[in-house]
Amino acid sequence: MNKVKAIFFDIDGTLVPLGSKGIPGEVSEAIATVRKNGVKVFISTGRHIEWVDNLGDTEFDGYVTVNGGICLLADRKTCIYCRPIDKADIDRLIPFSHTSRMPFVVVPAQGGIFINRIDDNVRYVAETLHIKHIDVKDIATAKDMEVVQLMAFGSAKEREESEVFKDVLKNCVATSWNPYFCDVIPRGSDKSVGIDKMLEYFGIPLSETMAFGDGGNDIGMLRHVAIGVAMGNAGNEVKEAADYVTTSDTDHGVVNAFRHFGLL
Repeated sequence: MNKVKAIFFDIDGTLVPLGSKGIPGEVSEAIATVRKNGVKVFISTGRHIEWVDNLGDTEFDGYVTVNGGICLLADRKTCIYCRPIDKADIDRLIPFSHTSRMPFVVVPAQGGIFINRIDDNVRYVAETLHIKHIDVKDIATAKDMEVVQLMAFGSAKEREESEVFKDVLKNCVATSWNPYFCDVIPRGSDKSVGIDKMLEYFGIPLSETMAFGDGGNDIGMLRHVAIGVAMGNAGNEVKEAADYVTTSDTDHGVVNAFRHFGLL
């Protein structure tokens, strides 16, 4: 096996078990150990940095956020890459949102995340992800903003029937890791793109990388890196995309994979 010099971690369902408030102690300690041994460790998440609040004191060398749309260094402020959604899509979404009952979360590049309406699905997801508050505003608020991601609530069937991706978000794609909503990102952008930008900055070859994930939005990065590790709690499609399947997020998954590949 080639030497691993960079590891990318999804958060929810990977580092942080769903419903939990933070990284298990043994996982945090294992990450600190591999980092001390010279391996760079990065977050690769669908969350905006504003919502990355469940990592405790665990230190990381950088953050690939909003599914590859923004890459930040360890200080969580220095941006080395940003890819916003096409403004024409946002302009079309504004009138659509006034006639549709579908809730949309809007994620501006600079922060200040908001939602246009709240329903039971939104409440359930907010509780599961421990999101304490989100402002409710009209989508028109985003007209002059750089929007890097949306979250469209409702089932896949409801989204298909609305034709929102056919008629409105024409330059976007949906990526999902939760049955209650999908992340909406610019076409051609995903976690693997953000990983490449981070590797370019640090001068690390793709051949010396590893990634951990459990959701549909992790498939691209698991296929892209040298060693893709799927959590035992991942769906079959995610496991099929990986090079190795470890145990679940609640059964020492990250630590067991580290041991399997000789990182501990």
